[in-house]
Amino acid sequence: MEMDGTAGVSGHRHADESLLDNPALLTERDPGGMLRFTASAGAQVRESAALAAEANLSLLEDDGRPRAVVIAGIGTAGRTGDVLATVAGPRCPVPVIPHRSAGVPGWVGAADVVIAVSASGRSPEALGAAEAAHRRGARLVAVGAPDSQLQSVAERARAPFIPVPRRAPARASLWALTVPVLLAARTLGLVKVNEADLAETAARLDADADRCRPTAESFVNPAKSLALGLSGSVPIVWGSSPLATVAARRFGDTLSANARYPVVTGALGEAGRGRVGLLDGVFGGLAEGERDIFADPDDSGPDGTRLRLVLLRDGGLNAEDDTDEPLAVEERRADAVQTLAERRGVRCDVVTAEGGSALERLASLMAVPDFASIYLALAHGLDPMAVPAVTEMKELANQ
Repeated sequence: MEMDGTAGVSGHRHADESLLDNPALLTERDPGGMLRFTASAGAQVRESAALAAEANLSLLEDDGRPRAVVIAGIGTAGRTGDVLATVAGPRCPVPVIPHRSAGVPGWVGAADVVIAVSASGRSPEALGAAEAAHRRGARLVAVGAPDSQLQSVAERARAPFIPVPRRAPARASLWALTVPVLLAARTLGLVKVNEADLAETAARLDADADRCRPTAESFVNPAKSLALGLSGSVPIVWGSSPLATVAARRFGDTLSANARYPVVTGALGEAGRGRVGLLDGVFGGLAEGERDIFADPDDSGPDGTRLRLVLLRDGGLNAEDDTDEPLAVEERRADAVQTLAERRGVRCDVVTAEGGSALERLASLMAVPDFASIYLALAHGLDPMAVPAVTEMKELANQ
């Protein structure tokens, strides 16, 4: 049923699978170019690395290693802090703290570093953090749109500013915002990210963009296949490791914003303490037990929506990785949840990390899901760029 409400909401309840194999129609239904922007992830890595190299990050070295690093931002900008924390790993010599509220934590002072991130350069959270850091004498790094309010604050504080041109919406700019944060942290001696890691990550993102291109048909396009599997379901996305959990939460962000799907995300370790019970519930095992055995397993049918599990598996680089818990434990847990889902008839998609560095592995877990969220939106007749509820909420909140 078509819906066109007063708030500009449009789309249809059931996904049109045939649309995904019509490249011309996909382009028409994506007027804002979200597929194109998402395909630019590799280019974002290269461009932002070059821009960071031109910034005067050496200023950060003058006072040595900080007591703590706070990454301030909201939405996609906030996810950059999660990426830094997981790439730095549990052996990082100082705390790395993502902060998604205005201002900075009360303990922040001259011994600390604040990295303020905003794609637009005007988010209240990033601006408030940058101004608070300047007042308290903390070292500041700012990342955002050039000629913005955030750049003005950085200049006033005589702090490094990395200008990231806003070529895409914030949702599609994760890599443009993340790389400067990582390179600032590298200058502080907190992460080991070298030029080869960045080049390989960019190449991985390019390769996945090619695999997920609109002209690749569903049976060979992993993003289209994932989108079709999720169609009409309640997705549960769990990560097997801290790195995979960052990717899982990113997928939750894009499924909600692009495809407007409700989604449960988190760490598989946490899920095993309670949320795995969802597999037994009214959208899981109970519903599957009443299914007609002759029914299409991918058809939710008239008797209700069902769960679809997406498991992001990391596997680690090797058995000697400095992880929070042994690799074998993570692997057994991931195998166990796949078995549980199978026993209850809950379909499970698995995305497995690939690559020789933490950053490349993270990219390999994010790229296909990013595209899948857009294809799922397009299959429902939704414009993945325009989110009427977001616009309306801003208008109502600013009255």
